[in-house]
Amino acid sequence: MQIDILSLFPEMFAALNYSLIGKAQEKELLQIDVTNFRDFTKNKHHSVDDTPYGGGAGMLLQVQPIADALAHVNDVHGQADRVIILDPAGRKFDHQYAVDLAQSQHLTFICGHYEGFDQRVYAMATDQISLGDYVLTGGELAAMVMIDAIARQIPGVLGSQESAATDSFAQGLLEYPQYTRPADYDGEKVPEVLTNGNHQLIAQWRLKAAVWRTLQKRPDLLAEIDDPEINRLVRQLKARNDLSDFTDL
Repeated sequence: MQIDILSLFPEMFAALNYSLIGKAQEKELLQIDVTNFRDFTKNKHHSVDDTPYGGGAGMLLQVQPIADALAHVNDVHGQADRVIILDPAGRKFDHQYAVDLAQSQHLTFICGHYEGFDQRVYAMATDQISLGDYVLTGGELAAMVMIDAIARQIPGVLGSQESAATDSFAQGLLEYPQYTRPADYDGEKVPEVLTNGNHQLIAQWRLKAAVWRTLQKRPDLLAEIDDPEINRLVRQLKARNDLSDFTDL
């Protein structure tokens, strides 16, 4: 996958050269290029912002530097499948959105700053995306979060693609609790079912644990699930006054 980023602060994206995203680039599963749209200004001061017509607080990013930077990126890498603007008014980003975007071969992110964009910039985008109901100082951090979530869905990026399939939210549930060695740490023991090698029982325990954990921490997620077994477990758990245990379900 080719990912292009238009930003005033390309150095921020050095973080994507590390960990799994860095390894994905080394394996050529992912190529990330950052373009500073300040390089495309046409004024002697190299400014990319100006005061809004009609007055008001703050400065707006001008359309021309962004338009020319995007045209340059298109000349180098071709037209992107999706052009994404990071904007508080956009559709909220979630797991399914990441899976959807991961089907693309080429994504371009436009990172804003200051008070926002000249409205004409939005005509260049296919998607407007928000991380949530809060405002950041710029789109760079949001773009990095999204790129990380999207890259996890690309085959070969994770050591095992099963990891992506069992992530929290992948099936609408939070992920089940997990354990590693030692089996007994200061009297706190790993559940015996996870150590007996019976994969059918382990799968059953993990589903129950995922439903239990979701009901405790994010019950709102359960309203979106239409699965008879999950719904049965939810009903049984809700019928209890005590949610401290689920192993007898």
